[in-house]
Parts: sequence; structure tokens; C-alpha cells
Amino acid sequence: MTQTQRSPQQPDVPVRIRPDTAQTGTSAFVTGHFPRRRGLIILLSVLGGFLLTVIWSAEFVDRTIGDNVANTLLGHDAKETPIQGVAAGVLFAFVSGIAGTFTACNIAAFGALAPLTGTTGSRLSRFVQPLKPLGWMSVGMVAVSATYGAIVGFVGTSMPQFSTASNSPGSLSPRSIQSMVVFGLIGLIMIYLGLAALGVVPDPFARIARRHPNVPMVFMGVLIAGFLIGRPFALFRQMFRDAAESGNPLYGAAAFTLQSIGNIVIMAVLFLLLAWLAGSRLQRWFSARPTRLATLTAVAFIVAGAFTFLYWDVRILARREIIPWYPTAPWS
Repeated sequence: MTQTQRSPQQPDVPVRIRPDTAQTGTSAFVTGHFPRRRGLIILLSVLGGFLLTVIWSAEFVDRTIGDNVANTLLGHDAKETPIQGVAAGVLFAFVSGIAGTFTACNIAAFGALAPLTGTTGSRLSRFVQPLKPLGWMSVGMVAVSATYGAIVGFVGTSMPQFSTASNSPGSLSPRSIQSMVVFGLIGLIMIYLGLAALGVVPDPFARIARRHPNVPMVFMGVLIAGFLIGRPFALFRQMFRDAAESGNPLYGAAAFTLQSIGNIVIMAVLFLLLAWLAGSRLQRWFSARPTRLATLTAVAFIVAGAFTFLYWDVRILARREIIPWYPTAPWS
């Protein structure tokens, strides 16, 4: 009677999961492929955000770029000419949004979306595919901006942003406090999203994105619209005061919505062009090493978040002489 031969049993070998191995992707910003040297990535990203706060000149961006763009599009001095009527206010809202395109907060938000431009297929499909995340982002953006605009039209004259109090050394005006709270919170949220992209902290969208995969992009739109709640950009404050003094919630909602749309028009076009011209090459580059997408997403979020928090909370305290010093470039 012959006995069935069995192959010798292989000993159990412990398996170590390396940081750059694939995990299950959970949402739009967390791919599940986590790079090595995550500590170094975080350190360099925070340092990059800090250096941007040192060299960034809000006066140049707001006045030299923003005011000139608005004056050219409107055909008159945007700051010196009063807003006359609803039609003029709606036009001013849209133009002031375009003029504020290159403010720091807007660039930060779209910098975090840049990795999503990697697409495949024909040129038409590479152009159409990014419309979906932009569309869902707009849902969140419009919902918040319209709601806030309606609130401004109803109770705006008693809100901190309506205040004209000047900032004096050793104190903060009500509108500065509002800006610090809003931008500080947005900055911390962006830093968390960057850490989640690296797998350092849990993905906040892990559960809900399984059933509603577009929620992360809607949330990104909410963050972008949140900039309106704290933005001190002079042309925006002019629009804010006009909407608040009107006492018309519908006008406020329409003006703030158009301001948000104008604010992302140029960046959205650049986003679509990047996807159309280089989407397939970016996709191949990401596919060759999947950790690249996680790294770029994390770097964009952490740099943007560190910049937003340090610029609007720490640097502002130094400019108001509440803390002794913060490094700034001579031109800033």
C-alpha cells in the first residue's frame, strides 16, 4: 500500500508591510500607497509653507495684481467708484472674484487639487473627466457661499467683517479675529488631509466615501468657499459691505456665489488645460510608482495648510506686535 507523499510544509514567515506597499484606497485624497520617509516629507512640506509666509507679499498680490485686474475689467477705479444697484453689484462680485484669483488661499486650494489632473483616454475624455471633480467641488462651494451671502444680506451690518475699526499695535480688530479663526481652522484641516494622504492619521472620509465617493470633493468646495468668511481682500470687503447694507438676502446670496465662481474660473481653466495637455503623461508617471500621487497630494495639502495657518495666525500676531517677531522678506 503506497502512501501519498506530501510536500514538506513551508515554515510560516512573518510578513512586514512596507510603507510603500498598496493598501486599500479609501477616498479621493487617500490612494492607499504610502511613501517611505514620511517624516522627511512632512518636515520639508511644513518648511516650504513657512518659507512662503516669509516671502509672500499680500500688498503686491492684492493691489498690484488684484486692483489692476478689477480696474481693467470694470473700466473704472473699482475701489473709488460706488456700487450702484443690483446689476452693478453682481458684476462687481464676479469681477472681484476674478481679481482675487491669485490670492494665497485660492492658489493653496488648487495646488492641493493638482494631482487629480492625471487622466487617460482621448484628448476629449482627458478634458471631460476633470469636469466631474470640479463640478462636485462647485456644489460645496456654492452651497456655502450662497448661504453665507444670504446671512450677510440679512444681518451683515453687525458682523465682524463689517467693522471698519483699524488694527492698532497690541490689539486685533473684530475682522482680524474672524480671519484668524477661519483661516487657522482651514489651515489645520489641510494639514490633517495631507497627513491622511501619507497614512499617518486616519482618512476622515474613509467610511462615507465608500457610499458617496464625491463627498471629499464637495468638502474641498466647502473649504474654498470658507475663504470668503475670513477674507480681508479689499475688493471683497467692498462687496461684503454693499451686500450687508442692502438688507437683501437674495442679493447677498447671488453676489457671494458669483464671487466664488469668479474666484475659481481662471484656476479651473488652468486645471482643465493641464489635464488635457499632460493628463495621460501624468497618469503614466503616477502608475509607474503609485506612491508619487500620495506624495504630491500630501505635499500640496501640508504646504498649503502650513502656509495658511502660519500666515494668518502667527504672522498676523507679529504684525500686530502681540508676539515679538516673525521673519519676513523686505518686500513683504
